[in-house]
Amino acid sequence: MKPLYNLPEKIEFCSKCVMSNQRPSSIPEFKHTKNREGAKYLHLDNNNVCDACNQAKVKDRINWENREKELIKLLDKHRSKDGSYDCLVPGSGGKDSAYQAHVLKYKYGMNPLTCTWPPILYTEYGYANFRNWIEEGGFDNITYKQNGRVMKLLTKLAIENLLHPFQTFILGQKNLAPKIASKFNIDLIFYGENEAEYGNPIADNLTSLRDKSFYTFSNLDDVYLSGMSIKEILEKYEFVKKSDLLTYLPISAKDFNSKNIEVHYLGYYLRWIPQESYYYAVENCGFKARPFRTEGTYSKYNSIDDKIDDLHFYTQFIKYGLGRASYDSSQEVRNNHLTRDEAKSLVKRFDGEFPQKYIYEVLEYLGIKYDEFIDKCDEFRSPHIWNKVNGDWNLRHTVNKDGTDD
Repeated sequence: MKPLYNLPEKIEFCSKCVMSNQRPSSIPEFKHTKNREGAKYLHLDNNNVCDACNQAKVKDRINWENREKELIKLLDKHRSKDGSYDCLVPGSGGKDSAYQAHVLKYKYGMNPLTCTWPPILYTEYGYANFRNWIEEGGFDNITYKQNGRVMKLLTKLAIENLLHPFQTFILGQKNLAPKIASKFNIDLIFYGENEAEYGNPIADNLTSLRDKSFYTFSNLDDVYLSGMSIKEILEKYEFVKKSDLLTYLPISAKDFNSKNIEVHYLGYYLRWIPQESYYYAVENCGFKARPFRTEGTYSKYNSIDDKIDDLHFYTQFIKYGLGRASYDSSQEVRNNHLTRDEAKSLVKRFDGEFPQKYIYEVLEYLGIKYDEFIDKCDEFRSPHIWNKVNGDWNLRHTVNKDGTDD
């Protein structure tokens, strides 16, 4: 049973949280094919502890007073003296972007511009949180409304070719900020959570990526979107122009380096606890949790802006055997808000729950038939993860050791 997506053949679970070594890096990939050759996945050490849990222990040893001094030094270097924007905070008005923008402006005296790559289908409460972020929090904002026809096509293709409903959103969201910063002569960008906390193969601070292709590109022939090359998309869909696709690609190396843009994670300088960000956003920016439990997990306030969010996490479960409850509960274990046994119970109860609430609306919008989507899910199940028994799909291995092969 050769794994798909270049996944590790032997499925192992972290001994501290409930994440497995099948978790992929969340860094956007432009050369993204079905087998994802060369993709990186969560590493477990000799004690079967994942990188994310080891990073959580590192946080306990960090001198956060010194880190804050580093932050203040960085901010003083970029602080505006004439009232112009001195940093850029990309976000949607979720708990994290609300927290980081508010802290930078009202605690540290910066003048941030916020920018937003909007969801393909806003939830009612997600849009309300966006409005509250800007209006109650008090921020200037640039929202880039992408070409809806092209966004819809690329999202549909990403599902059909990669079973990745969120790829185009992730790429657009990540690559918008450096372009906006360049246009407004802002040379400091802040993201929120430190990617190292999730075991991603990335340095603590994004500054080290300045000259890498994460933010720049030079050869469009090597770039894939939605599982197709740029050339293939332009040849197959006459209404799509090259200029339509540049929106999803990184800023050019020339513009990025000539502007001396620096990209930082606020979570590198300030101890980042998602639950605390939630409470802060509620108090200061009018953030409100989802009015009901999110399908696939037990929480109500993580990634709730887009109706396609739930579908994205469900496809993660199909491809990697890890659902939304696995992600949420692992993070809470690392912050000592849950025990591993409690997390295992939550995974057993909620992981892989079908995203019933918005599925029909999303598929109708994208022009995908329900039965075709279900067939596509089956096509993307890796045989080393899934086993079909009496017509039903079952995981071969689970963190609760109740899989068909456990």
